[in-house]
Amino acid sequence: MTNAFERYAPFIQEYIYRHGWEKLRAVQVAAADAIFETEHNVLLTASTAAGKTEAAFFPVLTLLDEDPPASVGAIYIAPLKALINDQYSRLTELCEGTGIRVTRWHGDVPQSQKARLLKNPGGILQITPESLEALLLHKHAAVPKLFHDLRFIIIDEVHSLLRGDRGGQTLCLIERLSDLSGAEPRRIGLSATIGDPEKTGAYLAVGSGRKTLIPKIAAQKSTWRLSMEHFYVQDTQAAENAEQPAVMELFDDFYGLDLQNVPDAPEAETDPAPKKADPGYGYIFSHTRGKKCLVFVNSREECEAATTSLRQYCEWNREPDRFLIHHGNLSAAFRESAEEIMKDETRTLTTVTTATLELGIDIGKLERAFQLDAPFTVSSFLQRMGRTGRRGLPPEMWFVMREDEPEPRAMLPDSVPWKLLQGIALVQLYAEEKWVEPPKLDRLPYSLLYHQTMSTLAACGEMTPAQLAGRVLKLQPFHRITQEDYRILLRHLIAAEHIQQTERGGLIVGLAGERVVNQFRFYAVFQESEEFTVRSESQEIGTIVQPPPAGEKIAIAGHVWVVDEVDFERHNVYCTMVKGKVPAYFGDCPGDIQTKILERMRQVLREELQYPYLMKNAVARLALARHTAENSGLLTEPLICLGGEMWALFPWLGSYAFLAMERFLKIKCGQRLGISGLSPARPYFLTFKMKATKEQFFAVTAEEAAEAFDPLDLVYPDELPLFEKYDEYVPAELVRKGFAYGILAVDEMKRRVSDWTGDIG
Repeated sequence: MTNAFERYAPFIQEYIYRHGWEKLRAVQVAAADAIFETEHNVLLTASTAAGKTEAAFFPVLTLLDEDPPASVGAIYIAPLKALINDQYSRLTELCEGTGIRVTRWHGDVPQSQKARLLKNPGGILQITPESLEALLLHKHAAVPKLFHDLRFIIIDEVHSLLRGDRGGQTLCLIERLSDLSGAEPRRIGLSATIGDPEKTGAYLAVGSGRKTLIPKIAAQKSTWRLSMEHFYVQDTQAAENAEQPAVMELFDDFYGLDLQNVPDAPEAETDPAPKKADPGYGYIFSHTRGKKCLVFVNSREECEAATTSLRQYCEWNREPDRFLIHHGNLSAAFRESAEEIMKDETRTLTTVTTATLELGIDIGKLERAFQLDAPFTVSSFLQRMGRTGRRGLPPEMWFVMREDEPEPRAMLPDSVPWKLLQGIALVQLYAEEKWVEPPKLDRLPYSLLYHQTMSTLAACGEMTPAQLAGRVLKLQPFHRITQEDYRILLRHLIAAEHIQQTERGGLIVGLAGERVVNQFRFYAVFQESEEFTVRSESQEIGTIVQPPPAGEKIAIAGHVWVVDEVDFERHNVYCTMVKGKVPAYFGDCPGDIQTKILERMRQVLREELQYPYLMKNAVARLALARHTAENSGLLTEPLICLGGEMWALFPWLGSYAFLAMERFLKIKCGQRLGISGLSPARPYFLTFKMKATKEQFFAVTAEEAAEAFDPLDLVYPDELPLFEKYDEYVPAELVRKGFAYGILAVDEMKRRVSDWTGDIG
């Protein structure tokens, strides 16, 4: 094609000149070719900060400028309001002086701005999946006027929408929008961490009548600065074993893995700390001083604990507080304040965060990211790593692994450093194979089916059962749902008065259904705990679950508060800030780990490879773990006797295959083997008492796994495994079926059992 820059509209060329760009990036050239020269959908996969957003918008805006649409011309769907706000500023600047308007649409946007778009549709609409759901539900009649000339739908961070109901909801919304508006927009997906681009591209294309083009973008050699250190939580002070971090360079041409030392700037010694302080926090405290950093943690509870501890270090060392906090239960004001402060290049502050800052929100130039313990996925590791290294600097991440020091007489499972192994496995899988988790698109999403059924019925009004089934079951996420399953669901919802049957035989939303649909929480399909808003005087702090009684303390926003009053009717908690430290609790958030990661963790124990990014403590801890594993037989056998009738099983399976294994042993093998007291440490190991011998264990499990059995056999009698948000409204038989066939990885578990012969090597 012609030069991409020359093909861009003049205002985009001016934007590029104004920002001093010397040349376009590879992804921008490839995207221009795909968008300008074809009519296909496009999936852009390139590393974090590679310029994917501009790569999509430059040609899209050019085409909208050349031929202005008669309605909204492009929709930008993002998983976070903060990401929309960030892109809004950039797009508004880019489109300044053109006839292309940019409109945000989410819960924090004034109604007046939305009203202007409804009155005079045009330009670009930025929206979250939940707000798009609300728009289709409440502005159903306005959809044709709003979107009849829609040309493009851009889905940012598409990988974050591929592994659960939220991704299915997004695809349903796109299909419903196209049907209602009569438009046939091209779809453009953006992501830095796609595990299976071809499968993702096919998923992106469903219902669009187009194929998906995935431009081949030449990988550029890039440098990673990576280190991984280990601490026992009971260590008195990190400084006692302080070592200058020898951060490593990893080149992104990993098939000939090239690693070399990088001389690093002198670092401060670890500072004095409060007595019995967690040395991992002390390590982070020292190595964030004078730098702008992010500290990633895996839960909101850990986020609060880390922030509180790091602020105590500041107080102990008589330093100003230099730590911010950012997670989903904080109020919008707290989160946005942290984002704005981090953009200030003159301030060297550090934000402790969960996945809320994992995605591409611009918070300025970051020098370093820390990861407290191991994340659950390679995708998450890459996203977090990619938050640093912008504007010419190499990405830099320091892992800080912690564990309780094993007691001298601790049993084998407790002597394995699981988090350290997991961190190494994540790095090595990408370093050696460029492996990232593939999308999981084969569940039986009955919870989402309920949600889309109620949303469609509420939006469209009375429909016959055939019309409703025709409208809902054709949506791609429901391709495994049978007509009979849908009849079971509809009959159940009519009996429960979520749906009402009219005298003419049509279906409308029933009284019980209205109570669900009319709540603003209905728009989201992800699970939410019942939350209480925490307030101090006139300030909203955030939200918590399970508030304690008045007089007790809570932790939120990196501070401790004493509860003055709990208003259960209005779900408010009134409190006053005090000094101290207490654990926080926001609800469960288990991680989903793939089998390939567990298998690579086992290989870490088996191999003699020395990983150049490991620091002194981590090297020593890994050596000890390998020695223990070899002496215990863990490297060759999955089943280890811990003494007497106590056994430990190491299946090396991911979360859902592990869950199937746990149930298989209890339900199918438990009686024959005399198993009792089975206790899982998901997904690493199981311990149990067993009357049988090791040989009998392998014989019985192999025999039972070879028998054909229904996955429903692994659901306990009378069990109702409620996994998703709306499962409580789904018939019990469908909930059980969805769990057995869509969650439990029975085939994967069976394959592992068939490999067992008493010698897994």
